[in-house]
Amino acid sequence: MKRLSSSIPALLFLAFTLAGCARLPGSGWVTLIDGEAGLDNWNRIGDANWRAEGGAVVADKGKGGYLVSRAAYTDFEIRAEFWAATDTNSGVFIRCSDPAKVGAATCYEVNIWDIRPDPKYATGGIVDHATVPVPLVHKAGGRWNTYEITAKGTQLTVKLNGVQTVSIQDSKHASGPFALQYGPGVKGAQGGPIKWRKVQIRPL
Repeated sequence: MKRLSSSIPALLFLAFTLAGCARLPGSGWVTLIDGEAGLDNWNRIGDANWRAEGGAVVADKGKGGYLVSRAAYTDFEIRAEFWAATDTNSGVFIRCSDPAKVGAATCYEVNIWDIRPDPKYATGGIVDHATVPVPLVHKAGGRWNTYEITAKGTQLTVKLNGVQTVSIQDSKHASGPFALQYGPGVKGAQGGPIKWRKVQIRPL
């Protein structure tokens, strides 16, 4: 018993050390959607019917709209888990210079749209800036996916499910909020749903 008692402080120290190490990989990440939180971290633009449902933030009706982060960011990493249908028109808009007018002209639009009429800026591309291969090799429809988006200075890199889709140098947009989209389908038709299960950002 005496030997066991003397080892308790060492065991406690080891346990706290390991616990601290387990937290290190998540250091600096800010979670804005986690399957439980509502929409308090976002401003809404447009008429999309955003709601918390089934452990995700979902939109599937309306002419289109955005969830816009309340904070602005310059250099950062984004990790976003999402589900899209084949005909879903969505995306992650970063460094938006005007948070009241989100779009490809005011932000970098990291696209989610497998059947985009101009396919070179379909899923995995940055609209008007970075193209993807055609015929498409990067598709998101019908499954859960993970986007990893890094913006550091003029370097912009996008990964879909661990595979790099584009990497470019561009200086048009330097800073601003980021936004999640629910957009109209082809020729304005109702597009498929978008579901965001987890969205995190880490300033660099």
